[in-house]
Amino acid sequence: MRCPFCGAQDTRVLDSRLANEGDQVRRRRECNACKERFTTHEVAELTLPRIVKRDGISEPFEENKLRSGMLRALEKRPVGSDDIEAAINRIKKELRASGEREISAQELGEKVMKELSLLDHVAFVRFASVYRSFQDVSEFTDMIEDLQTTARDGGSVATGTEPGRQK
Repeated sequence: MRCPFCGAQDTRVLDSRLANEGDQVRRRRECNACKERFTTHEVAELTLPRIVKRDGISEPFEENKLRSGMLRALEKRPVGSDDIEAAINRIKKELRASGEREISAQELGEKVMKELSLLDHVAFVRFASVYRSFQDVSEFTDMIEDLQTTARDGGSVATGTEPGRQK
């Protein structure tokens, strides 16, 4: 590892720790030439599946698009940024674990709705109303009724599972 202060190639690791729920390794390093200390973060380079749009075009997974869509749905809702990041990480972990090279945009949207239903029901309705592009009020009303029934039963709207539980 090159020293960011003097550019020397020779550095040594002083301490290594797991970070970000074990998904990263945090290393404290010291340059042997200038004796400055700095921190590095190692992350496994894993590829996420490509997203196949409704029109059949395949494009790379973009975490920023996922985050943007979820943040738009969660705008002005009482959900913490840590909870949002955890939901995004769960979606990415699920995508990696699937082992698929491609996943449909519809399947990704369902995963997002599942996470939003666990975070905030209003955000779920916002996202679902755009994502499912309802054609009339009756479809929207049906979804709201499902939401109310599932909320009474204590489950997730998108999947019918208990809150906080993953499949």
